[in-house]
Amino acid sequence: MKFISTRATDNTAAVTASEAILKGLAPDGGLFIPESFPHLSTSFTLAKGAWYAMYQALQPYFAGDELEGDLEEICRNAFSFPVPFHAEKGKDTLELYFGPTAAFKDFGARFLAFSMEKLLEKRNEDLTILVATSGDTGGAVASAFHGRNHLSVKVLFPKGRVAERQRMQLTGWDGNVTSYEVDGTFDDCQRMVKEAFMDPSLSSLSSANSINLGRLLPQMAYYVYASSMYEVKYGEEAVFIIPSGNIGNATGAYWAKAMGAPIKRIVLAANANRPLTDYLETGDYKPRASLKTLANAMDVGAPSNIERLFSLFPDWESFKANVEAYSVSDDEIRRTIREVYEDSGYVICPHTACAERVRRDKVEESHSVVVSTAHPAKFNDIVEKEIGREIAIPANLYEIMHSESKAKSIEADYRKLF
Repeated sequence: MKFISTRATDNTAAVTASEAILKGLAPDGGLFIPESFPHLSTSFTLAKGAWYAMYQALQPYFAGDELEGDLEEICRNAFSFPVPFHAEKGKDTLELYFGPTAAFKDFGARFLAFSMEKLLEKRNEDLTILVATSGDTGGAVASAFHGRNHLSVKVLFPKGRVAERQRMQLTGWDGNVTSYEVDGTFDDCQRMVKEAFMDPSLSSLSSANSINLGRLLPQMAYYVYASSMYEVKYGEEAVFIIPSGNIGNATGAYWAKAMGAPIKRIVLAANANRPLTDYLETGDYKPRASLKTLANAMDVGAPSNIERLFSLFPDWESFKANVEAYSVSDDEIRRTIREVYEDSGYVICPHTACAERVRRDKVEESHSVVVSTAHPAKFNDIVEKEIGREIAIPANLYEIMHSESKAKSIEADYRKLF
């Protein structure tokens, strides 16, 4: 299995999964994608649990790779937490927030950290990881990479644009993890990372954003697992409604579908940031400055993974035929949090509320799955106002909330990182 850049020309060299993971970004500035998608093995089984199902989904991407023999151990260690469904009269919610930082990003961050550490140990090399975050990514990466051998991490987050508990998760680290509070937006942070990669004077850099193949493949893997579980439960293909900002989570679902996972429909839920929804309406893709919303981890005006979706659906007609996306306002987020709690006592975060609003307004199927990306306790200042009570804090969040906060304030210039 080999991988090429989204911007590849006929003479662009293909690389292995391990090479793509260590590079982060392709040399031409593109994102790594498979040369072709493998088909899910006929021996695929759910009998050994979620981590093993995800291992099977990942196996063909590492066929012949230097990590092939380590992959089962990496998956067992990385995916060591539950992946439950919350069922509500056929309206399921896939809860992806039981990892160490209570967000779906733990899947990709932990897989990437274990994989990189293994590769660097084999090579006796060191690597610096740059990661831009609009909220959950940085905390997940910091947790996953903290204390790992041969790795140092620089986390960039936009000043004043992350929830307070998210900020605690971003800044409560020491040792090989340094946090930077950037005077700008998430898009500025993401641009800084890309500019650093393109600077020929800097070497031994990689990324832990969803631009990195090692972050995206585990997201593909949990959609293989979840859709297979759904098929067993309902006897039909899954309909996923996915909160979408940088579009990595949704791209994972499209890759799973390309492998033959039992997925009927993929619906993306955006907040007031509309580059994707506007493209679907007009055929004109225009990145723009991000807007601040209640669903802050989705505050992305120039989503990197759009390149991977364009590689799957390269013209407007094919894109419209395969991609659905709807925008949700802050008022609708608040209303949905209240409605869900009043209906069932179930508590959801603002990002999950975006997807739930889209399900209630746009999805007619009797069975469907909203993808819940973060524990609502991370957004207590928003959620508690709507439900009228306090939310219990998970133990992992409580621990990091009581760590000393450490962050360096810098302007939006990548040279300030070095």
